[in-house]
Parts: sequence; structure tokens; C-alpha cells
Amino acid sequence: MMVNNKIKNVTDRIILRSRKTRQLYLDQMKSQFDNGFSRSHLSCGNIAHASAGCGLKDKNHLGKNIVPNLGIITAYNDMLSAHKTYESYPKILRKYALKHKSVAQVAGSVPAMCDGVTQGQIGMEMSLFSRDVIALSTVLGLSHNMFDGALCLGICDKIVPGLLIGALKFGNLPVAFVPGGPMHTGISNEEKSKIRQDYAEGKIDRKALLKGESDSYHSPGTCTFYGTANSNQMLMEIMGLQLPGSSFVNPDTELRELLNEEIVKVISQTSKNKSFDKTLCNIVNEKTIVNAIIGLLATGGSTNHTIHLIAIAKAAGIIINWDDFSELSEIIPLLTRVYPNGAADVNHFHASGGMSFLIYTLLENHLLHNDVNTILGFGLEKYTQEPKIKDNKLIWEEGPKESLNESIIRKVSDPFQLKSGIRMMSGNIGRAIMKTSAVSSEHMNIEAEAIVFEEQNDLIKAFKNDELNKDFIAVFPFQGPKYNGMPELHKLTPTLTILQKRGFKVGLITDGRMSGASGKIPAAIHVVPEAKDGGLISKIQTGDRILINAITGELRTLDTDVINRTSRKKDNNRVFGLGKELFFNMRKQVSSSEEGASFL
Repeated sequence: MMVNNKIKNVTDRIILRSRKTRQLYLDQMKSQFDNGFSRSHLSCGNIAHASAGCGLKDKNHLGKNIVPNLGIITAYNDMLSAHKTYESYPKILRKYALKHKSVAQVAGSVPAMCDGVTQGQIGMEMSLFSRDVIALSTVLGLSHNMFDGALCLGICDKIVPGLLIGALKFGNLPVAFVPGGPMHTGISNEEKSKIRQDYAEGKIDRKALLKGESDSYHSPGTCTFYGTANSNQMLMEIMGLQLPGSSFVNPDTELRELLNEEIVKVISQTSKNKSFDKTLCNIVNEKTIVNAIIGLLATGGSTNHTIHLIAIAKAAGIIINWDDFSELSEIIPLLTRVYPNGAADVNHFHASGGMSFLIYTLLENHLLHNDVNTILGFGLEKYTQEPKIKDNKLIWEEGPKESLNESIIRKVSDPFQLKSGIRMMSGNIGRAIMKTSAVSSEHMNIEAEAIVFEEQNDLIKAFKNDELNKDFIAVFPFQGPKYNGMPELHKLTPTLTILQKRGFKVGLITDGRMSGASGKIPAAIHVVPEAKDGGLISKIQTGDRILINAITGELRTLDTDVINRTSRKKDNNRVFGLGKELFFNMRKQVSSSEEGASFL
């Protein structure tokens, strides 16, 4: 089946651009693969240390080198609701490994920050950097060279990208991701949004706000809105790194347990067969990366992945940029409405057809590469199937060929928007990203005076002082990766939404991040060059006229004298608090947002 010509052109361009770096990467992985079973290179003392904590049967198997050993990299902690689900996974996965004639060991643990906990707090300035720390931790865990395959246990924001970046350095192994599943639906997203806005307007107190938040985030499992965590799950599935239909199955269900056993079975068998085609380096190729971008655009996923996918691709020797996103965004329609882009949550998305229908309609219309490898073999057709239980066993059935709820997910022939939910912006201010999937047409084009703020609380204070009842574009410079680690600015959303509902035209420009939290506000984020690099965003002053036009993709100042001003400087050499000072060298080395915001 041929893919759309424009997708083919973008893919061919990426292949050509990446020819040298991709070949170098594949040569390295083939060399590692040709070395054979990892444990054949270990001394008896090495193996004795590595198996000392195992049961007698596993110890015997490892010593004789007769079965594959699966390395588990876990991001478990019980502060993240999504990762609480992993608490018992190592014991369960070891049991399944034994059943399917392999051994499983926890190779290492990685940090797992929760952006929900650090929103608006100092810790958020370390959140983006945690991705690369996770990548390094993954490499350290697998560097014991004891393993013939790997299982990655991670769900949330920087964790899945970090795990994948690290795992790609062991791309000679078969690797799969093991999801934990979303929590069951709590209060509606519309109700949650209203509670936050009521608190911002002073209509309810902190106790009522906490109750509303707790009724929404109420149990183990992934948060149910379509932010970075659930965008991660979509990506791992459309890239063929998770089992079909496994991303959004709730925790503590029979189906979840059967899927957990199945993934151990799959990776155990693949490790025994030793096929280079089924190793991670041959699953994550240029076409897979393009499929990931398409999935992100078609679902209006997290803008964080306009950074993460660039870093992931680089780890596999593939070079992509925002031009690739931009060109694809012109031909990929928006097919889903999941909060904050609609009222539904991921449980509703899953029930309405979910990933199997999404992949089916994209394949049917030649908008995905089908000639790719997955953990289940060649081609994405298997990913149009859904897991079911029959006679207490896992079976696979064809997924729906029609949407079960067209207010949540639609066919390519009847999209919510003809163009995707993410827009690339450019102009004299620089280049930026805008999530447009929740922005209504009347707010796509805004021209207004700038108000420059230093911190989120400055805007909130001005709002409470009734200083913002007017049209304006909030500008937040010095929020980029090189200045303060590029925190997400979620605290702004309720306040800006209130002002928009009052009839004012409001927008946002920043070199920081917003993920999916910009919601209904036209927000040009990830601006490059960032203020720390002397970008024009550092020259903007309160009162300057600004244009944000998401229809044409324009992002510019209308006052020509701004360009000739001297860039404003801010010193960040003496920052401290919660250990931020230890990340000083990372801020010095980190690349731009468009280059993946990585210090690796």
C-alpha cells in the first residue's frame, strides 16, 4: 500500500538528511548484535554477582546461559498515580518470564518527576532535564550487559521519551514498553475546568478547589486528560513498541493482566529468535518517526513532543525538525477531541474506537507508513485489532471500522479540522509552536499590545488587581531551556481563559512550555531563539504591538524599532533551591527547543 506522496516526500527528505548519522547508528547496533548473547562475555564472577539475588531456577538458567534474560527498567514510584500501578510489576513479570522460559530482572530504576506536582513550583525548572537524566539512568541499568531483551515501565511526561532515548543505545536488543493504564473516569473535565476558573475568580476557597482536583485525580492510573502522558502512550502504540490496544486499558483488570503476560511472552520469544529485524534499532526508523509525528498531529497531542520526538529521533541517528512537522501538519487532519481539546477523556476515546480505529482510518487513507517493523512483526495491520477476553484467554479481534462516537473520534473523510491540531509559527519574533486543536476560529488571529511578565504570579497578581480587563498578549521571556530549564506555565491557563470568556482578545508568547494546557488560548510557545540567546522575545516591551495569526502561521511584532533594540540580559548563574544549582552545566550545554532541548 502506497503512502500519500507528500508524506513520502517528507520521509525521503529525512532519510537523505539522516543518511550518515543513521548509518553510523545502525553499524554500531549491528556490531553489538553480532556479539551474540550478552552473558557469553561475562566472567563467572560477573554472573555470580548478577544472579546472587535470584531464585535457584533463575540462577541456574542464567549461569548456564540457556534462556534469555529480560532487563526491566522501571520508573516506579508511588507519588505518581500512573506509576503506582508498577509497584507489583517486577514480581508479576518475573513470574510470566519463568512461565515463558526466560528470566526477568530489574536492571535499574529511573527518576520519575510528576509535572502535576511541580506545576508553578521551583522543581518544574528541572522537569525537562529529567528526560535526559532518565536516558542516562536507562543506559546505566542496561550497561551491565546481562540482557537479551528489555521491558520499559514508564508512562508519564519526560519518562517515556527518556526511557526510549536510553534504550535506543541498546537498539541491538528487542525492547517493548509496558503501560499501566489510565485511572477510571472521575468528575467530568468540564466540571474540573469550571472549578479551577471559579477558584481563580475567588468564587470558591482552596478547600473546594482541592476537593475538585482530588475528585478528578482520584486513584492509581494515568491522568485521564490528553496531555503528555497519554500522548506518550499513543506514540508507543503507533510506533509499534506496545501491544495493539494496550495503551488505555485500566489498571487492575483481567485484560490488563493478560496483556502484561503477553508482552513478556512476545519479548521472550523474540529474544530467543535473535532476529535483527525485530530489534529496537530496526523498529525505530525514519518511517516510524514520521508515523509518530502523524499520530501526534492527527490527535492534537502534547506540544512537548515537538521537542521530545526530535531528541528521540536523534538517538536513533535520525534528524528531524519543525519544518517536517509543519509540512505534515498541512495534510494531516485533526481526528480526535479529547480534553483539553474536547469534553471526553481517554477512557471515552478508548471506548469510542481508540487507537485501533485511529490507525485504521489513517492507513485506509494512505496517511501512515505501513511498511514498518513492530514488536509483533512487519506492518501496522495488527494495530487495527483490539485485545479481548474469551474463555479467560487473550484473543485479538478486528477493531471498529466506524467511529462509535463522532464527537470524540472521526474518520479521515470527516475530520474535526482539515489541518492538524498543531501549528508551526514563524516571523520576526522567531519560530514557535502553537496547539490549535482547542482554539476556536474567532481566536486564531489576534493583534494586541504586549504586556511583559517575569513570572506567572505576576500575571495572576495583575489579574486580581483588575489590571487585565483589556485585549493583550502576555509575553513571558526567559523561560527557555538555557535560562531556567523551560518550565511549563500551566498556572496561566485559568486566568487567561477567564479573560477570554469576558470577551477580551488574549494570547501568549513564551520561550517556555505549556504542553496541552494552553487550551483555548492562542499560545505561541517554545520560541526560538530564546531570550537567553538574545532572541527578539527578549527585546519586546510592554505596549509593543504583536500579531499572532494561527491561520497563516505568522508571529511578529508590528513595531519595527523593536528589532533594533539591545537584547535584555538576565543573569542565571546564581540560581539555587531544591538542588537547581546542580543543573547549572546542563543549562549551559542544552540545545534549543527545535533541536530537542537536550544536553546529551
